[in-house]
Amino acid sequence: MPTRIEQIVTSGLFEVDDARWQVDNNVWLIGDERECLIVDAPHDAEAIAALVGGRDVVAIACTHGHSDHVGAAVELAGLVDAPVLLHPDDRVLWDRVHPDRPPHAELADGESLTVAGVDLWVLHTPGHTPGSCCFHAPGLGAVFTGDTLVAGGPGASEGPYGDFDTIIRSIGTRLLTLPPQTTVHTGHGGRTTIAAEAPHLAEWTD
Repeated sequence: MPTRIEQIVTSGLFEVDDARWQVDNNVWLIGDERECLIVDAPHDAEAIAALVGGRDVVAIACTHGHSDHVGAAVELAGLVDAPVLLHPDDRVLWDRVHPDRPPHAELADGESLTVAGVDLWVLHTPGHTPGSCCFHAPGLGAVFTGDTLVAGGPGASEGPYGDFDTIIRSIGTRLLTLPPQTTVHTGHGGRTTIAAEAPHLAEWTD
């Protein structure tokens, strides 16, 4: 049974401090006919669970703790009977959304998550948030970047938990060093590749 990458787009509110935006979020499922791993849990737990179907869910791996990426995580975990994983540096953001329900386990830089015979390596890539993480699946030629890298440049780094210099360093040292043909599966918008984004690092910095 070949391992595949599936996508669903969910829509809802992103809330931070006193501001709200309507956003579309990408949710990625990596797996086969028997099991899968979910990257991010925004807005609509039932829609994501419907895509899972009857498969076992290894984990719900959150790229970061913003509300539009973890808002449905607790409900989804109950629907698919799976643990929610989050980097501890984003716990302060998680607690704003789910103050009484901690994540099940912490993500750590350099660890691997295995699903359907494929390893996804956790890359800690702070800058968008302190605990932002990407998941690199060399066997699939893919990386799942959340809001660290989107098509056309770095994700937002404004606000009390973001930092532009840090996100640029994360992209330059952790993502643009991946094989050029690697497909970048982003948290919002379309896919891109490492080769398409790498030439523009200096432009973003300037």
